[in-house]
Amino acid sequence: MTSKVAVIEFDRCEAEPLKEALQLIGGIDDLNTAEKTVVVKVGVFRHKAGNHTSVSIVDAIVNSFDKAPKIFLAESDNYQGQGLERLQIWKELFTERVIPFNLSSDKDSRSVRLADEEMNLSHILFKPSVLVDTHVLRSFERGSVLKNLFGCIPTPKKAKYHKILPRLLADVYEAVGGIDLAVLDGTYFWQGAGNNPVPMNTLVVGRDAVAVETVGATLVGLVPEKMPVIQEFVRRNLGEGDLENIKIVGSSVEHLKEKFLSAAKTQRKLQAQRKGPQTWGGHSHQAFESLIQEGFFKLPNKRTIEDVTRALEAKGLPAKGNESKIADSLARRVNKGVLKKAKGHDGWTYWTE
Repeated sequence: MTSKVAVIEFDRCEAEPLKEALQLIGGIDDLNTAEKTVVVKVGVFRHKAGNHTSVSIVDAIVNSFDKAPKIFLAESDNYQGQGLERLQIWKELFTERVIPFNLSSDKDSRSVRLADEEMNLSHILFKPSVLVDTHVLRSFERGSVLKNLFGCIPTPKKAKYHKILPRLLADVYEAVGGIDLAVLDGTYFWQGAGNNPVPMNTLVVGRDAVAVETVGATLVGLVPEKMPVIQEFVRRNLGEGDLENIKIVGSSVEHLKEKFLSAAKTQRKLQAQRKGPQTWGGHSHQAFESLIQEGFFKLPNKRTIEDVTRALEAKGLPAKGNESKIADSLARRVNKGVLKKAKGHDGWTYWTE
């Protein structure tokens, strides 16, 4: 069966574009029933950053499931804080039917095997619940809607799983029975994990989350064939990752690719204006300071060099070829007493009290 993905540009309220997108992909009548609870897995790493699905888009998703008896807005704990705290972004939508839910606090969890490790996942994620996955549209090689499944893992100490991310995400997808609806919120276009957003007013919506990720990645200039997460899902036949086999309805992809290319140039200019001309060392200093202020190194987290490298890449700092510089930066902060370090089974780890 051909995967269908709707791509919509909008200059009006977000409810109508989502409604239009759902109609273009054939509707969701089989999902919107009085018998099925709906779980909306939002993606919010740090609520102050702003790189999360807008209140308007989540509201439109909620309104699309007007027959559902309950709708859970779900997120888990991470080192930035508790899931319920970050879910307050959407508190104006909370009602007796629309309920914030911390996936890390569910005592009625199910034990599953993910990436050769026993883990517990919240019971609300499993079928017959309808799983809606929504995230911002961004140029991030680890993905957006598929990467958002990472937040289903209840532990706040998720960094160690970055090494096996594609496999882990696909395991989560299979364990819960898949994603029923994927919504990429392109109200703004974000670079990497979140810098200098540019208004784009675009939605990417589909029932095949892999196809949605593939279309979104193509729009922002990524190459799906080179994205390990997408390719792991394709290898397992969990969705369509070949643009030629995806039926795209709505706006012109070629037209939008040009718009996103222009937006990327705008972002680079904004970045340059904000930071000014700097060396790699200057940018790395800012990135390290940001990680420290965000609590990335704060106990109980103990970070390996690999963890730090991935975190710097997520902030848009090129790490390939700069591994020795990263190690030197860590060493300087240890010598200054900013960080502490110890050697364990995984090599050197770094932390703050």
